[in-house]
Amino acid sequence: MRNFLSFAVLGVTLVAGFSQAAEPTKAAAPAAVASQAQATAAPATAAEKTPQQSKMATCNKDAEGKKGDERKDFMKNCLSAKPEAAAMPPATQQNKMKTCNADAAGKKGDERKAFMSECLKK
Repeated sequence: MRNFLSFAVLGVTLVAGFSQAAEPTKAAAPAAVASQAQATAAPATAAEKTPQQSKMATCNKDAEGKKGDERKDFMKNCLSAKPEAAAMPPATQQNKMKTCNADAAGKKGDERKAFMSECLKK
């Protein structure tokens, strides 16, 4: 019985919502004008490319002459490529830890502890 009442209330609510949406009111007109004004203002800001759009344009230009799977692979690698190392921020503590751990492979005990201490201080 409780489920039936819930479905009945839901049905009435939906029907009322659809009937109001089907009959636009005069108040909806200013909203339509405002959204149209925003749509016409959008092309002015679209001239500025995002970094991803710039990267896409560069990769697309570099991919000229390639076709099919070769182009697809090239674009995938080009778009997923990381920025140059010079543009990378300084090493974080976590990155230092990874590097020092890799360099300390094979060392054990006090030797490893001393190596890690010196490595992480750099």
